[in-house]
This record gives sequence, structure tokens and C-alpha cells, in this order.
Amino acid sequence: MAQSIEQRLAGYQRRYRELAAELADLGYIAAGSITQRSTRCGTPSCRCHADPPQLHGPYWQWTAKVNGKTVTRRLSQTDAKLYHEWISNDRKLRKTITRMRQVAAKASELMITKANKAKV
Repeated sequence: MAQSIEQRLAGYQRRYRELAAELADLGYIAAGSITQRSTRCGTPSCRCHADPPQLHGPYWQWTAKVNGKTVTRRLSQTDAKLYHEWISNDRKLRKTITRMRQVAAKASELMITKANKAKV
């Protein structure tokens, strides 16, 4: 048996509230990415210029766009773990918002259909 418009709409409203609750559970968010780098220095006699090279590092870096400019910051391993969590939360936030938009679009179509049927 097909669900009524009201039942389907109630399902969309319930799903939308569930997604909104997921947003409340997210912690801090940050944009950007975390990379781990090993580098060479400018001292010609350093081990990093040997064959095979023994590079300096690894160093953790956070890179993001801030006010239209690319910003890169060196991080401690502890800070890198925090940023990794925050960037993961940011991705979850964007996915959840996308799902909320999809649910809202389906619900709005149903509400328009319901309103049009009421006119007839």
C-alpha cells in the first residue's frame, strides 16, 4: 500500500530532525588539509644533501584558504591530530548539510503537491 503524502512528509520531517541532531553533536570544525613533509635545508654539507639523503622531519603542516590567500602553518603532532579531527568534522558538516538540502527538497515537492491537490 502506498504511503499517503502526510506519512511521507512526516518521514522527511523526522529525517530532517535526525540530521539536525547530528549537527549538534559535531565538535569544532576547520577547513583545509593536513600534510606530513620531510625537507632539505640550505646547508650544503648537511645530511639532507647526502646520497641517499636523510631528510629533516617529518613535519606536520596545515594548509587552508583564509580570506582568499593560501595559509600554511607548521604544527606539532598533537596539533596535527586536533586539526585532523576538526577537518573531519568539517567534512561531516558539509555532507550532513547536503543531505538536509536533499530531504528539504523532497519535502517541499510533497508540500507543493499537497497544496496543488487542495486547490483542485
